[in-house]
Amino acid sequence: MKNKKLWVVGIGPGKIEEMTIRAKDVLAECDVIAGYTVYCNLVMPYFPEKDYISTPMMQEEKRVQMALEKADEGYEVALICSGDAGVYGMAGLALAASKDYPQVEVEVIPGVTAALSGAALLGAPLIHDFCLISLSDRLTPMELIEKRLRAAADADMVIVLYNPESKSRSGYLAHACDVLLEKLPGDRVCGIARNIGRDGEVKEIMTLEKLKEYSADMFSTVFIGNSSTQNIDDFMVTARGYKSEQ
Repeated sequence: MKNKKLWVVGIGPGKIEEMTIRAKDVLAECDVIAGYTVYCNLVMPYFPEKDYISTPMMQEEKRVQMALEKADEGYEVALICSGDAGVYGMAGLALAASKDYPQVEVEVIPGVTAALSGAALLGAPLIHDFCLISLSDRLTPMELIEKRLRAAADADMVIVLYNPESKSRSGYLAHACDVLLEKLPGDRVCGIARNIGRDGEVKEIMTLEKLKEYSADMFSTVFIGNSSTQNIDDFMVTARGYKSEQ
């Protein structure tokens, strides 16, 4: 019998060429792949011989429990997450729940989070200090999200927004833009990366005022530049501070 093992794996956007080599190797070697149904469907064509455990959205705790139970039976299980497992992913939940399964070894395998893959698509918006903020208020109160947006704007940081809109959370991106416009100019350079590394991949560069009108979804990653960010030949570029940039 194999070791009781749970790998928490970041799969990046989902295509095999977008995964790290280590992530791909773990998925090839494990017995079972567990994850959100959409993510399982993304990797299934590359690993059709695996057993799959999937749950729909908003059943993260159940998904982790099922993965740990399967690992405790003596299987090597890969619990997959889009992007990176430790950035709005399942790593924290899996590690917290693993205390009830002392015989299961848990290891986190990093992946390419949307801030990085989206930044590459847009150009170089993250060359200097930046922060990530999720607009989902399912687990975080909106008052706290607003506080973080204002703090990031005050600090002149590039801001990357995850989970900007969903079917049940319409208008959240426009509201975030209103909060930022309290402190930032309307012509601040911003960008959208959508369906990163998947069919229908697009990028758009616009001002903060235009961003307020954008129809985003859960497959959109939003970038708000800092005071040095420019639109250079349809690339979003933040200055690092070199003399040649001045």
